[in-house]
Amino acid sequence: MRCMSFQRARTDEQRGERRRQILATAAAMLTEMPVAELTLTALSRRVCLAKANVLRYFESREAVLLALLEAEVADWITELEAAPAADGSAAGERGDRFAELLATSLARRPVLCDLMSAQSTVLEHNISAETALRHKRAVHGYLEVLVRFTAGHLPELGDEDAAALMQSVMLVAVAAWPASRPPRAVLDAYATDPALAVMCVDFADVVRRTAAVTVSGLLARERQPR
Repeated sequence: MRCMSFQRARTDEQRGERRRQILATAAAMLTEMPVAELTLTALSRRVCLAKANVLRYFESREAVLLALLEAEVADWITELEAAPAADGSAAGERGDRFAELLATSLARRPVLCDLMSAQSTVLEHNISAETALRHKRAVHGYLEVLVRFTAGHLPELGDEDAAALMQSVMLVAVAAWPASRPPRAVLDAYATDPALAVMCVDFADVVRRTAAVTVSGLLARERQPR
């Protein structure tokens, strides 16, 4: 692989472009390998910068991946917002369609799912309080957008229930993603004893069922007398 000849970034525009190059390279690498295998050394080689130079723009590998996670979430939200608006059908039917939308859109984004599954256990370590604060503020902003998006499809849910729904979906997605991608030894065990294959998780199905059941429960609770 030939490296591009880089000059030192001196302006804000040049520094921003260098950050975008690093993030784009990390995103491309994550289509080839899981988060756990992406090292700062490998990233710096792929982007054709010394590790010290990568660290001029991001304080750590984890900071790179958190920034990439934020970009992936923003792209996901853009995709969701392009989906057709809810029609006048019954709330339960709209809830089922909304659950299908969330599940299928997440399943199409393996890089996002892999980053989300590593967020709390890996990516939020080895970062400064400043980076943590910036990241959490970004995540909070995205959650607010998702709550408004949910209300557009399911206006029967208030903001509190819409936030509860999105929180449940995201937590299940975080757990279901790695469970749906077992290592080779586990796949071999399933092949040896097909009865064990029932333990294999279908990511999209788990997210869809969880979202649909949660919507149904929240709607039922809204109908109960206060």
